[in-house]
Amino acid sequence: MPADVIAIDGPSASGKSTVARRVAEALGRVYVDSGAVYRGITWRVMELGVAAGDVAGAVAALGRMKVAGSVVERAVKFTYDGFDPGGAIRAAPVAERVSEIAAVPEIRAKVTGLLREAASFGPLVMEGRDIGSIVFPDARHKFYLDADPRERARRRAAEGQGEDGEVKRVLGAISRRDARDSGRATAPLRVAPGAIVIDTTGLSLEQVVERVMAAVREA
Repeated sequence: MPADVIAIDGPSASGKSTVARRVAEALGRVYVDSGAVYRGITWRVMELGVAAGDVAGAVAALGRMKVAGSVVERAVKFTYDGFDPGGAIRAAPVAERVSEIAAVPEIRAKVTGLLREAASFGPLVMEGRDIGSIVFPDARHKFYLDADPRERARRRAAEGQGEDGEVKRVLGAISRRDARDSGRATAPLRVAPGAIVIDTTGLSLEQVVERVMAAVREA
């Protein structure tokens, strides 16, 4: 039986996080941000003093780490050795290292297991980069959100009210992240078989949410 999961994948700043939250709220499902788990593990690895580039140290730290999930306000939240990192997972130091940590096969395997266990909390809307392709390949509903890279950079810069120069800087960062995510050997970013692709360029948030909801209702 297909997993009762709505999988929403896509590159950074494609709108998947906000769309996934809206869809989960509308359907009374539990929301899961898979990227937050990688950020949380990165945060804890850094707290434990593992140096950048020390892959073996990061894997060993995760092996000893206790990661636990619970539902808080209809979203799955994880703690790491009992600690809730809160907003620290969005800070620049974590952002700079999360791609390194997320590319490690042993760490991806551990996170994939944690995300699959989240299905015990009930019907989910889960967003990420490999949810429909690796984590829940049998998900009942799969979507892949994308947008023109410059549009994605504009959106990300707008979150901090950046000017045109900021858009160019963010565009460079997004392009590098796309290359890393698409080119990694383990669970690369790609459109999952059977996924509905939605180009969000020029669409409002409401329009994207409605397209996802319409496809779910039709299925």
